[in-house]
Amino acid sequence: MSSIHAIRFSYVPHQLKFNFDAGTSRGVLKEKTTYFIQANTSENSSVGWGEVAPLVKLSIDDRPDFEQQLQKYCKKLVFEYDLRSKVTSKQIFHWCAEVISNEFPSIRFAFETAILDLINGGQRMIFDTDFFHKEQAIAINGLIWMGDKEFMLDQINEKLAKGFSCIKMKIGAIDFEQECRLLEYIRSRFSAKSITLRVDANGAFHPYEALNKLERLAKFDLHSIEQPIAVNQWKEMSELCKVTPLPIALDEELIGIYGFENRKQLLESIRPQYIILKPSLLGGLRDTQEWIALAEAKDIAWWMTSALESNVGLNAIAQFTSTYQDLMHQGLGTGQLFTNNIDSPLVVENGFITYKKDKSWGEMP
Repeated sequence: MSSIHAIRFSYVPHQLKFNFDAGTSRGVLKEKTTYFIQANTSENSSVGWGEVAPLVKLSIDDRPDFEQQLQKYCKKLVFEYDLRSKVTSKQIFHWCAEVISNEFPSIRFAFETAILDLINGGQRMIFDTDFFHKEQAIAINGLIWMGDKEFMLDQINEKLAKGFSCIKMKIGAIDFEQECRLLEYIRSRFSAKSITLRVDANGAFHPYEALNKLERLAKFDLHSIEQPIAVNQWKEMSELCKVTPLPIALDEELIGIYGFENRKQLLESIRPQYIILKPSLLGGLRDTQEWIALAEAKDIAWWMTSALESNVGLNAIAQFTSTYQDLMHQGLGTGQLFTNNIDSPLVVENGFITYKKDKSWGEMP
C-alpha cells in the first residue's frame, strides 16, 4: 500500500441568517452566504472542515464569479502528503500560498484550516494548544452594532450585564453627539480601570475633521479607535498617528496589501499603535503570521478579529490566536450572531471564549 495520501476537496454553501439587523458601515446585514470546504482522502473516513467567508463590499474576493472560482479550486487541487513523515503547518501554508491566488484570501484561509483539521484527525483541532485541550479561555470584547441610540444602548446594557470587561462600539452611523453621549453613559457607570472601551469608525471621518473628533473621543478614556479615516490615505493617516491623543488601530487598511516589502512599507509609513487581523480578509493564517511578525518587530501591538464567519471559521481563528501568548482582548465574539449557526463547543461567558470539551459539534449542512 502506498504511503502517499491525496487530500481532495469539495464545498457546500450555507446561508447564515442574523438574529437581528446587523448595521455596518456598508449597510444593514440580514443574511450572509458562507461556504464550507470539506477535505478528505479515500484511505479513511475522517473529514477536515474549513470555511470560506468573504464579506460583501469589503473582501477583495467579493466578486460575481466567486463561487465559480471556488468550484474550480475544489476540483483541481489535490494535496499529497507522505504518511511516513509529519506534515507541518508551515508546509500546508506554503502549499496553499503557491496554489491559491492572493485574489482569494478567504479561499486560502479555508483550505489551510480544512487540511490542518484533517491532518490532526478530523476532530476540529486546528492547532494543538491548551485552548483546545484544557479549556484555556481567551478574553474577548463585546461588540456593539450600529443602529439607533436605543438599540445601541440596549446592547451596551446587555454586554455590561453579561460581564464583559471590554466593549467595542461601532460609530459613524448616528449623530456623533449621540455617540459621545453613549460613551459618556458607559463612563458614568464604569471607569477605564473596570471597563475597556474601543470604538470602530470604519473610515467614517474626513481627514480634516478627524483630529478634532479624536480629541473629543479621548475624553472618554478609550483604549483605541479603529480606522478613523478611509483607506489609501497613508500620508493623512500617518500624520494622524503622530499627533493623535487616542491610539489608532488599522483594520481595512491591511486588506489587499500583499508581499513582505509592501506590508513593511505600510507599517513604516503609517506607524499605527495597533493593527487588527482578520485572516479571512488578509490571505489566511500564513499571511496573518507575517503581519504579526512585522508588527511586533516595530513594537506595534495587535489583536485578532473574526469576520462574521460561522462557528467553523471562528473555531479556527480562536485556535490560531491561542498559539500566541500575552493576549489582549480579542474580537472573537461573533459566534452568537446567527439563528442557524453550526452548533459547537465554543462558549462565550463573562467576556471570555472557551472550547468546552463536553460539548459536541452539530451536523454540517
